[in-house]
Amino acid sequence: MPSFDIVSELDSVEVKNAVDNANRELSTRFDFRGVDASFEYNKETVTLVAEGDFQLQQLQDMLRNACSKRNVDARAITPEQVERTGKTHKQVISFKQGIDHELGKKINKLIKDKKMKVQSSIQGDQVRVTGKKRDDLQAVMALLRGEDFGQPLQFNNFRD
Repeated sequence: MPSFDIVSELDSVEVKNAVDNANRELSTRFDFRGVDASFEYNKETVTLVAEGDFQLQQLQDMLRNACSKRNVDARAITPEQVERTGKTHKQVISFKQGIDHELGKKINKLIKDKKMKVQSSIQGDQVRVTGKKRDDLQAVMALLRGEDFGQPLQFNNFRD
């Protein structure tokens, strides 16, 4: 029986390359000359350091642009609370990975509401979809590509 898995994964190497590219761009920007600002990559998170809120916003935009150039989906970026310590402002940016239980339930409900001839089940941080025909599975893929779940989805292990 044909099946495939719906997952949400990021290539950590591409994220690290995007951070390196953003750091390079930061060093050449005229508006950041003489300003204490940087990007730091630490295992699935990026820490932005700047002297003000406006500069943090500019750093976020630079990181989003660098990620989009490296084919890292910007929907996976999750900014967290800004920490103000003295003259520096820090913000941790994390990246969404894996399909949590709530998103898995949303995907299952969407598939069942469309009355497609497939079965879907949540398996850990992924959703497995099984059907009798490849065309049914491809219709599910097209349906999910047309929806916005707030994070990128990929389709793996397409088997006949």
